[in-house]
Amino acid sequence: MPHITLNTSEPGIRGLFRFRPETALPLNALVEALLCGPGTLTRGERELIAAYVSGLNECRYCYSAHAAYAAAQLPEGMTLVEQVHDDVDSAPVSAKMRALLDVAGAVQRGGREVTEDLVTAARAEGATDVEIHDTVLIAAAFCMFNRYVDGLATVLPDDPDFYTDRAQRIAAHGYLGVLQQEVIRE
Repeated sequence: MPHITLNTSEPGIRGLFRFRPETALPLNALVEALLCGPGTLTRGERELIAAYVSGLNECRYCYSAHAAYAAAQLPEGMTLVEQVHDDVDSAPVSAKMRALLDVAGAVQRGGREVTEDLVTAARAEGATDVEIHDTVLIAAAFCMFNRYVDGLATVLPDDPDFYTDRAQRIAAHGYLGVLQQEVIRE
């Protein structure tokens, strides 16, 4: 049960967006830019970073959502997402992706945990400054989103179909497109 009285029964961050709709557009715009905007990392790879950080933070709603979104956009699907979640060091990802996930994990522990050695290692595997920047920002943003969702004890759907159904919509339309569709339906 949420810590505050929400004006909707929608789960997770969606219920919080309904409670304070003025936050929905800027927060969705940030996620759209980070996870769907132009970049050399695929949308699936960026979603994988979001899911990985959410898993480290033990935010079940955000992990479940972004794991489904990553799986919908990665050729290896949920199998890879779960392998990264269970043991990033042995997961079958590229050396560059592993180095970026190491950077994301450092951000999750604390911003100052991102060391020159981690950045140098990511660069050595071919990561660009933009990819390193975006990895840090995705990780930092998802730490905020995870704390927002869990800090207010939002409703958590247990049905995996809830997340996979939405994943198809996110993959097809992005975060702002889905937000716009939801507003129009009301």
